[in-house]
Amino acid sequence: MNFDKGLVAGKLRRWEKYLEEFELPSWNDIPNIGLYMEQVIILLKEYLDYLPPELKDEQIITAATINNYVRTRIMPEPVKKKYYREHIAYLVMICTMKQILPIAVVTSIIPMNIPIDEVEKIYARYAEKHKTTKQYFLNQIRLIAGPILDHKEIPDESAQDTEDLIIMCTVSAGFSRLLAEKLLLLNGKDLSNGGSIELKKR
Repeated sequence: MNFDKGLVAGKLRRWEKYLEEFELPSWNDIPNIGLYMEQVIILLKEYLDYLPPELKDEQIITAATINNYVRTRIMPEPVKKKYYREHIAYLVMICTMKQILPIAVVTSIIPMNIPIDEVEKIYARYAEKHKTTKQYFLNQIRLIAGPILDHKEIPDESAQDTEDLIIMCTVSAGFSRLLAEKLLLLNGKDLSNGGSIELKKR
């Protein structure tokens, strides 16, 4: 592959600046006035607008997808076709997690049929961890993309070019998904019923 280093560096810096300021909405910032499907889709695209323009898929959030989440009981049903804060919070978490985890796994993280105050606690924690992890990701990119961004101090393990950075990001995503799935497999297990053995087998 033949990448223009200046172009890649400029894109990275712009995305870095955008991500630095990006945060998921707080629980209280999510509208609770009852939105129709079309309004929900517009709102979600605004909330999850951190993909680079070149990678945006206008169909990533659709009415059919949301209806399927409701039908398969991955999220609560709308109230008279209107979606409230609780519904939108579920959708924000589902849409961000499904980028890396299968939807069946996502449902084990955000359970159904729980009181709204529990949904609020889960969402608040999720939004905070999303922010913390985003900052960690940015720090790691600054570290490994040093040669591309022309940093003065460059660790030996840094990506030497764009191809290296692609490989390192892909491998990192794979390891992160694997670890998340392994940890979820241990849910409800202990040493007496084979929790540690399960981890070794996979």
